[in-house]
Amino acid sequence: MELRGSGFLLLLLHIMRAAIALEKKIIVSKLGDNTTLSCIYRGRELHLKNLRVYWQIADDQEECTVVHALISGQDNESEQCIHFKNRTQLFWDRLENGDFSLLLLNVSQSDEHTYKCVVLEKAEYTSMVHQAEVVLSLAASYSQPILSGPISNSDSTGEEVTFSCRSGNGYPEPNVYWINKTDNSHLPPSELMIIPNNNGTYSVFSTLKVKATSNMQIECSIENKILHENLSANYTQQKQSNGSSTESHKNLKKNGRGAQAAGIISVVILIGILAVVICWLRRRNSSKLVSYTDVQLNEDNGVNSPV
Repeated sequence: MELRGSGFLLLLLHIMRAAIALEKKIIVSKLGDNTTLSCIYRGRELHLKNLRVYWQIADDQEECTVVHALISGQDNESEQCIHFKNRTQLFWDRLENGDFSLLLLNVSQSDEHTYKCVVLEKAEYTSMVHQAEVVLSLAASYSQPILSGPISNSDSTGEEVTFSCRSGNGYPEPNVYWINKTDNSHLPPSELMIIPNNNGTYSVFSTLKVKATSNMQIECSIENKILHENLSANYTQQKQSNGSSTESHKNLKKNGRGAQAAGIISVVILIGILAVVICWLRRRNSSKLVSYTDVQLNEDNGVNSPV
């Protein structure tokens, strides 16, 4: 007798309690990627026409939990959740070898679940030959953090200064650390905002207020635990005898720009002088040519005139 609908699912959950070793894996995928949920049976040879393969959501009690179903060698979409329509597929060239892994396309935050793969064999009676569990965790890398620090043209030692740090397009929510690099001590942030974006990722903005020193070395670090990524940005300012390093850098830039402008002006003047000289030479040659022509005409007229 064919079992369908909720009655079959209840029986399936009961069968899954059988004493069969549960294979469990954790998979990390980036948002928008395609990912493979692993389910591999390495026992005896199985005949595909006698098998039923079910992929289900195991950690949610929603009405629909069927991710993908294969019955007697054919995909069965009658009970598949709408959320997974046209987004799942088995590897048909691997099924005969006991590989019932599922390809999930274009993963999003709503796919972050624990999935269960159950393989049933129907002979004289239905028995479970394999089960596996896969925990899918999603992640996205944060952008390189941008650290902004105080810019002062005077001695600000002892005054309160503010640093800001921002990063974005990451998932899940990050850990943010402020570090004093002179002694590697952690500093508490003055402000921390984690802002959800429309695409499901997060942006982060944090500030730090500290007393300025003559040699400030501050680091902002953004940690993504899922991807084991730790991105950082550093601020270093050393006080110099003739003023701040920032001011010296500005002066150097100004001097460089002045020299560049002076060079351009000199080239323009030189080109102008050359143009004037060329014009003068052309006019001089032209006047000489006219004078010579007049002389020739006069001489010719004198020779040919009657006596």
